[in-house]
Formats: sequence, structure tokens, C-alpha cells
Amino acid sequence: MENHQKGNIFSLLPKKLDREAFEPIVAHDHVVIERIVSRGHRSPETGWYDQKSNEWVMVLAGRATIVFENGQEVRLEKGDYVNISARTRHKVTWTDPGVETIWLTVHYG
Repeated sequence: MENHQKGNIFSLLPKKLDREAFEPIVAHDHVVIERIVSRGHRSPETGWYDQKSNEWVMVLAGRATIVFENGQEVRLEKGDYVNISARTRHKVTWTDPGVETIWLTVHYG
């Protein structure tokens, strides 16, 4: 059975963002695609993301900063993307508090 589901990444944005909004778009075997909406959110002060899968991240709107455990800091603006290898420890240290930062993430492999 075919599934032709249409959507718009910029529609139905959360009206209230007490927490970041993680919304799966597609989940299949070894691939998960999700939209994340942030507004001034960041990772907790302690701990790191240390994921079992690779993660490709793109900022579609807004701005953000990701820091890696090795000290590398990556500033992302609209259209910027970064590929994060599995088990690469990282965290989001800043997202723009004035506008929604809309992320598209692909977890794979």
C-alpha cells in the first residue's frame, strides 16, 4: 500500500514553547526524520547528546549554536547544516530567543 502524505515543515508550529518540540515526520527501520522547534532553548548544562546513530541537522529558520565535546563550536543559520557521526558527544548551547529555530534532523545508520 502506498502512502503519499503531504505536509509543510512550517505549518502547525507550536503556539506555546515551554519546552522544545520534537515531532517525528518519518520513522522507518534505520532512518528517523524529525522537526524540532526551539525558541531560546538549549541542552541541559550537564551531560551530552551521545547518540547511537548518525545525525544530519539543518536549520531551516532561526539560529543556533552546537558545541562538541572537543571544544569545536558550530554556529548555524538558516540553510546551514552539519553531519554528526554516531557517538560524537555534543550539545545545543544557544537558540535564538527572539524567533523560532526550526530544525530538520535525519537520524540514520
